[in-house]
Amino acid sequence: MDQNLPVVVVGAGPVGLAAAAQLLARGLTPLVLERGAGVGASLRDWAHVRVFTPWRYNIDAAARDLLINRGWQEPDPEGLPDGAALVRDYLEPLASVPALAPHVRFHAEVVAVSRLGFDKLTSTGRENAPFLVRWRGPAGSEEQVVARAVVDASGSWRQPNPMGVDGLPVPGEADAADHVAYGIPDVAGAERSNYEGRRVLVVGSGHSAINVVLDLLRLKDEAPTTRVFWALRRNGLAKIVGGGADDRLAERGALGLAARRAIDEGRLDLLVPFAVERISQQEGSLKVAARLAGDPVTLDVDRIVVATGFRPDLTLFRELRVALDPIVEAPPALAPLIDPNLHSCGTVPPHGAAELAHPEPGFYIVGSKSYGRAPTFLMMTGYEQVRSVAAAIAGDHAAARDVRLVLPETGVCSTSIGAEETSATGCCTPTRQAETAVPTSSCCGSRA
Repeated sequence: MDQNLPVVVVGAGPVGLAAAAQLLARGLTPLVLERGAGVGASLRDWAHVRVFTPWRYNIDAAARDLLINRGWQEPDPEGLPDGAALVRDYLEPLASVPALAPHVRFHAEVVAVSRLGFDKLTSTGRENAPFLVRWRGPAGSEEQVVARAVVDASGSWRQPNPMGVDGLPVPGEADAADHVAYGIPDVAGAERSNYEGRRVLVVGSGHSAINVVLDLLRLKDEAPTTRVFWALRRNGLAKIVGGGADDRLAERGALGLAARRAIDEGRLDLLVPFAVERISQQEGSLKVAARLAGDPVTLDVDRIVVATGFRPDLTLFRELRVALDPIVEAPPALAPLIDPNLHSCGTVPPHGAAELAHPEPGFYIVGSKSYGRAPTFLMMTGYEQVRSVAAAIAGDHAAARDVRLVLPETGVCSTSIGAEETSATGCCTPTRQAETAVPTSSCCGSRA
């Protein structure tokens, strides 16, 4: 294979740009393909959400070097940025660094990755063939490039989990799309008019849901006719409080404590466990048929926010030989370390290229997408992933194996919490079992 070929990085979020910076540090040529009009497209969707972790946890080491060499003024290491600040003060300056800027293409939606001249069934000589990456440009035209390796850092933000407890959309969910939002909508800001004075059902028990609920309660303080229903699909009250005062990330602990206070003060209607079975529309509102603690109930609401986590889009690499755990949809060596049926802590064993490897040499899934359906990804985890992966692609296997990561604990460690959502978006969240863990939004935010 031609070693001068570029390494394609899919996605220009924090982990994707960190991958590009790490590749440049190794003397490799990255080509970052981003479907959006600018960097951090997913972060812009939760621009109003403040992350749990201070700046010192949110900046990749190789990216920092590129920025400082251009005279960049690093934010206060102990400050807590929101999504907008991460884009404005970190990702945009990083993408404009002359060493990196020529390697980033926007409006480039990757639609397929394959081996040049090889379909999935063909084996002989496969490992020596370069990758073929095809993307769709802004006018719908298709372009393609040949690459020596591919790093998929596209995240899972665009693929939210549906409302149903069985993993499927409930009947009527798609038809009610105009009244249903996913993730962390800005209910008290840009989208206030859709929620002020309305009856709002929030489905989910993780930090994404807590953010939305607390913002709705702030809105309720100003518009008392706003009514908030919070539906937990499973019994997860213990997770709402989380580590509380024992959480080493103070903002994350405060978020759980604020939610607990709101429940104790009766400021919202808590529905546990709650399983939506059908949604029907009636004169501008929604009738929700569900089961509450096993009994049939009907709830009339105006808006629904579904904050039930995300799942990876697997269509991108359909023609590649990719191994995924049947439960978590993460690489098999990584899955046991992050399975939310087994773990819910602020740490995860350090891991890198070895745990992220697939039967297709040179192809890696990194960042939140590497965690599959597990809602526990943390941004710093992704930075260590791409450091190791860049080393492996460069042939420095000793550095690739030398993975290290020590992150703040959540203060709550259990192996019986179950797989309910704990994150906020596709970029980070908390929970792990060993030594690891920082949250962000794409995944983890705090408005406490």
